[in-house]
Amino acid sequence: MTRGTALKAVPFCYDPPYPGTVPRSPAMAAAEDYRSHLPSLTYRNQAFIAGKFTAAASGKTFDCISPIDGKLLTRVAECDKEDVDRAVKAARAAFDKGVWSGVAPAYRKKIMLKWVSLIEKHKEELALLETLDMGKPIANSAGGDLPSSIRCIQWYAETCDKVYDELAPARPDSISMITREPIGVVGAVVPWNFPLLMASWKLGPALATGNSVILKPAEQSPLTAIRIAELAAEAGIPDGVLNVLPGFGETAGQALGRHMDVDMIAFTGSTEVGKYFLRYSGESNMKHIALETGGKSPNIIFADIPDMDKAAATAAGGIFYNSGQVCTAASRVIVDEKIKDQFIELVARHAEKWRPQDPLDPKTQMGSMVDEAQMDRVLSYIDIGRKEGAKIAFGGERARRNTGGYYVEPTIFTEVKNSMRIAQEEIFGPVLSTISFKDDAEAVRIANDSIYGLQANLWTRDITRAHKVARALKAGTVNINATDGGDITAPFGGYKQSGIGRDKSLHALEKYQQIKHTYIQL
Repeated sequence: MTRGTALKAVPFCYDPPYPGTVPRSPAMAAAEDYRSHLPSLTYRNQAFIAGKFTAAASGKTFDCISPIDGKLLTRVAECDKEDVDRAVKAARAAFDKGVWSGVAPAYRKKIMLKWVSLIEKHKEELALLETLDMGKPIANSAGGDLPSSIRCIQWYAETCDKVYDELAPARPDSISMITREPIGVVGAVVPWNFPLLMASWKLGPALATGNSVILKPAEQSPLTAIRIAELAAEAGIPDGVLNVLPGFGETAGQALGRHMDVDMIAFTGSTEVGKYFLRYSGESNMKHIALETGGKSPNIIFADIPDMDKAAATAAGGIFYNSGQVCTAASRVIVDEKIKDQFIELVARHAEKWRPQDPLDPKTQMGSMVDEAQMDRVLSYIDIGRKEGAKIAFGGERARRNTGGYYVEPTIFTEVKNSMRIAQEEIFGPVLSTISFKDDAEAVRIANDSIYGLQANLWTRDITRAHKVARALKAGTVNINATDGGDITAPFGGYKQSGIGRDKSLHALEKYQQIKHTYIQL
């Protein structure tokens, strides 16, 4: 729970400042002069295997289109099974030689911190790549994603020599040792909504614990992943320890999931694809699987909130930030019927500030969808909501058509039943469903009536209610008087079909390690 003013804007779960309050920084100063950087910006567009850039074995490429204007940025190597085989072979060789897995933890820390300094040095370039590739506002890339990614890798670098093995309580004539070992070759498959940050959430703990990693970025946003691999090599991370394979999920992703010499898959993405990886594991070598597979987060608004306008502003930010392309997006406002109309009116007023604008303008709060397919998906859900009988109180249309980009207005539905598809399915867009309740029990029932359990939020001034409701909510994170709290020090993951395992915090280290027991009879 936040201290002091209960409704104070708080950091998002991935650690940047809350939307609309991004501080001015050197990165932002550079972003304000972005146009001078664009002509000299280059795109690394090949796979990175065994310390070298390489074309896909097939020679195939795919178009990398900027959602800002629908124009081609570059053509990227389209990796497939043969490329996965090459990368796994390189990763396994590096792991078995011990060039990373077998060195002193303090040495890994030193190299990872050097890598952090290089990412810091190139943060303006990386922020621009992120915005051009994915369509998020430059203020978010430069003022949020880059600082959070740097913080994440730095934090895990510092854990390298601070995690101890154990001795179990054994008989006096024996020693019972518990040691942690790297799991081996890790396939990290990350989504397109926070390309660099989600990669950092996987790479930080996986590399800190001594593993070799094959990173497969989403085909919609591969550019920063390729670039940071080059910086990792420059920092001194040995060849084969970090490999990057751009490509499609049904080819490169599936080949990685089915590979008999991959020890673990760490995946963030859709529930449907997460289930594929579980199947691939069972049909191959029973590799370890860690999943974060989205959510449909409830945002419960009780009538006793201290400041309704601030709660409404936060509710708007909780769904419209990053164009709603956030796994924890507070996409269901569940509001006490006594204040429903007043609260929805306030949220709609704040939605005006979130109308899509040019992502390369530092003043922009909401940019584009990641690509045309995602825009069409979101617009189709808006049509579904209308057909289901929900009413649009704000937005509901495509925006900025003349730019050639892929933009959707912030959209608010009223008269929503929790059984409707727009209230049950993860839209991954700026679409808010509002649902009313009569009492605490009904609020909890509606909130928990979902296949997901990643995050839940509630707003009240009553400390007893806050604790009771938080305990009753089935979610990996519960925010009280906030919609996204916590930073890299707090674990992140979900209940139910939101996934298996935790990212962030020391808990994330556990999934990248094997626990070995060694018993010595004296």
